[in-house]
Amino acid sequence: METPKQLAHRLREVFLDGTWIANTNFKDQLSQIDWQQATQKIGSLNTIAGLTFHINYYLAGVLDVFKGGPLSIRDKFSFDVPLINSAEEWESLYNEFCQHAEAFAVEIEAMSAGKLESVFVDEKYGTYRRNIEGMIEHGYYHLGQVVLIRKMM
Repeated sequence: METPKQLAHRLREVFLDGTWIANTNFKDQLSQIDWQQATQKIGSLNTIAGLTFHINYYLAGVLDVFKGGPLSIRDKFSFDVPLINSAEEWESLYNEFCQHAEAFAVEIEAMSAGKLESVFVDEKYGTYRRNIEGMIEHGYYHLGQVVLIRKMM
């Protein structure tokens, strides 16, 4: 079983600084595009900005729970990305995403092994560990989409 430190490292790999699994990470991919590319629509695919908002929405929502707050996020709102009409607005979303990813990893590192195995909000959501691993897997799923959308541009 992975320790909190190992889980935090895996989370940072997909979102902030890793190259082991996908040879890239979200931060690297997002740092290479401008706001027009981030909002470019290709067919029926989500935009990169939409995918960034989506992941950030879940990072922020689960982070609130880690800090003792309620689980207030809802799947139906996870793609309600606001319009991005400038470099500043894209940069704001990008920076918020990076801040939430790092804060999420810091919270994981501070967890005890017992906390990792405890119920996350309600038994139907499983344990903290399950939700952290889900965030990592969810991250890789959408990272793959970002990479493919960039190639299609």
